Amino acid sequence: MNGFGEMGFFDFMSEVPLFFKLFLGTVFILVVGGFLTVIIKGISTWTSNNQAELLTRQCKIVDKRTKVWGGSGDSSTNTSYFITFEFEDHTRKELQVKSSDYGILVVGDTGELTFQGSRFKGFTRVGAGGDW
Repeated sequence: MNGFGEMGFFDFMSEVPLFFKLFLGTVFILVVGGFLTVIIKGISTWTSNNQAELLTRQCKIVDKRTKVWGGSGDSSTNTSYFITFEFEDHTRKELQVKSSDYGILVVGDTGELTFQGSRFKGFTRVGAGGDW
């Protein structure tokens, strides 16, 4: 207690049972650890993409998909857009794209994909429905 007869925060904490201190400490460490993991993973991806070579390859659009998340209660929803490209050697790469790119690209389009790591840089349409 301080000189005025009031309990301070640390005086209050000395009265809390050890189990609750350990539980709150564990929750705090998990939350901070989760944030640090997300931050480190984001920085790692960003660095990897910056170091990757800018490539332009012939490909065909073989699939499109969206991922909708959020929207609980009063919050708004968010949508992520993805397009899967297939190269001449039949390998595939799915890249996240902007909604404007997603809207104008069609499954079956062939052309040149420009990308850097996992970053979509652009797609120049050459034809539609081509086969390898």
